[in-house]
Amino acid sequence: MKGVRPADYPPPFSGAEVIGAPTDAPEERIDVGILIVGGGPGGLACGVRLGQLLEEHPDVRERLGDVPVAVLEKGKQPGSHLLSGAVMNPRAIRKLFAGRMAIEEMPTYGPVHGEAVYLLTKGAALRIPPPPTMMNHGNWIVSLSELGRFLAEQAEAGGAMILPETVGQTLLLDHGRVVGVRTGDKGRGKDGQPLANFEPGVDVTARITVLAEGTAGHLTTAAIDHFGLEGRNPQIWALGVKEVWKVPRPLHKIVHTLGWPLRKSARYGEFGGSWIYPMGEEHVSIGFVLGLEYADVELSAHDVLQEFKTHRLVRKILGGGERVAWGAKTITEGGLNSVPAKLSGPGLLLVGESAGLVNVPRLKGVHYAIESGRLAAEAAFGALRRGEVAGRRGALDGYDDSIRASYLWKELAEVRNMRQAFDKGFFLGGALASAMTVTKGKFPPKELDTHRNADAPLLRTGRAARYPAPDGQLTFDKLSSVFASGNRTRDDQPSHIRIQTKVPRDLAEMWQWMCPAHVYEVGEADGDGTVQVVVNPSNCVQCGAISAKGGRLTPPEGGSGPEYTLT
Repeated sequence: MKGVRPADYPPPFSGAEVIGAPTDAPEERIDVGILIVGGGPGGLACGVRLGQLLEEHPDVRERLGDVPVAVLEKGKQPGSHLLSGAVMNPRAIRKLFAGRMAIEEMPTYGPVHGEAVYLLTKGAALRIPPPPTMMNHGNWIVSLSELGRFLAEQAEAGGAMILPETVGQTLLLDHGRVVGVRTGDKGRGKDGQPLANFEPGVDVTARITVLAEGTAGHLTTAAIDHFGLEGRNPQIWALGVKEVWKVPRPLHKIVHTLGWPLRKSARYGEFGGSWIYPMGEEHVSIGFVLGLEYADVELSAHDVLQEFKTHRLVRKILGGGERVAWGAKTITEGGLNSVPAKLSGPGLLLVGESAGLVNVPRLKGVHYAIESGRLAAEAAFGALRRGEVAGRRGALDGYDDSIRASYLWKELAEVRNMRQAFDKGFFLGGALASAMTVTKGKFPPKELDTHRNADAPLLRTGRAARYPAPDGQLTFDKLSSVFASGNRTRDDQPSHIRIQTKVPRDLAEMWQWMCPAHVYEVGEADGDGTVQVVVNPSNCVQCGAISAKGGRLTPPEGGSGPEYTLT
């Protein structure tokens, strides 16, 4: 008997809810030249490059009005919702600031000085040569939240208006063209009714709208569906859970691990690995990434990270230290064949992880976001400088052309089937990945398919028995971790999570284990094999995992969610 599939219990949600016409009277709208939705590296790089171009061409700046560039950021401030490892290829950021600033002047933790890759078993760590895709010589260690704040400062210095605590709720269309975004309301109660401090959203209209929402973007997902931009394969995701530790001994190399605590058989669908990166002399970044196509009801990225920390290799690094930050975020994993068929539409551009531009085998996406943001800025500026009607179909096709001509497209093409290979298990997947590396993507001669994360039938194996009990020193529970994220979600606002609340027990328990922030709880049994699901939306750190496994995350009130500073 096949197990329950999350896909068989779709959320009460329609993409049509996210698409609409402007509703404010013209004189009540906020009109900007170019609107960027998302204050991550892609959106902010776009803002920085636009500032540079508009400084060089004041005539175009004048034509764009009082606010030539605006950036909507749903977090408390830029960087609040940014989380990554991160070891960054500096190529794109050097290009963005060429002739203006050196990377040594930016907030980083310096270049990678050494690296080690280990194959783990429960009791041992075998150091292996780094696979070619995991070599990091010449790359730089960063905190993505710190980098986001820096990029926001540079964008503002160039004339961009940053609008924090502002959610892009609805993509605005007029005669089939994207003309901006409606922002979310603030000050509604749990029942949706206005409170005393209620502030309605507003229509922000623009000549060009750049969607840079990151992983599983709310507006991006709706835009891809509405304009029929789906790629060859469905998009898939992984979930990364990260901690920052203050440690008594400096770490002088970056560390990646494969193998334990994940199981290697294809039956379980467990794919992922860990990182440990130095952040100066006193801190390290540690995290675990887990592919969300797994089948086991009790698999939990948060608890796998806690289990991983009990390995003697990790204890040696963390021993005597203190956890100072925690966070979680999904990572787009589908590769080139899951990238939208087009990255532009009438009045619309998609950049960074919104467009699926992540190189999973190389563990790299930050510099792709920056590069695509820069190219989007140049395409938008070029169209407006020529006097193009940006909403005309094909007016922004130059952006697609520039992306496809760039190094990032070539690199993605070489590894386009590598993630799918590991669906066949750890060892066979590794052998196939090696062949793909040697042939630079020419093997296999055909494209490999991906399947939606929510399509995997669930199974039970007693996986949770392996997780260590939280001791508050090395291992931690989920609720204390949410506190460490600085979560600011108001508990009396409407729920932003869409799921079916009466589902089979296996599905309810899977959601409970999956969520790193303890948002879902198994409630009372209904007597027919189903149970009620209790949702605690104020715990949510907006990681996005529920959207991959049978639900839908929508934006909460602006300013909600984590307050990341070191991640």
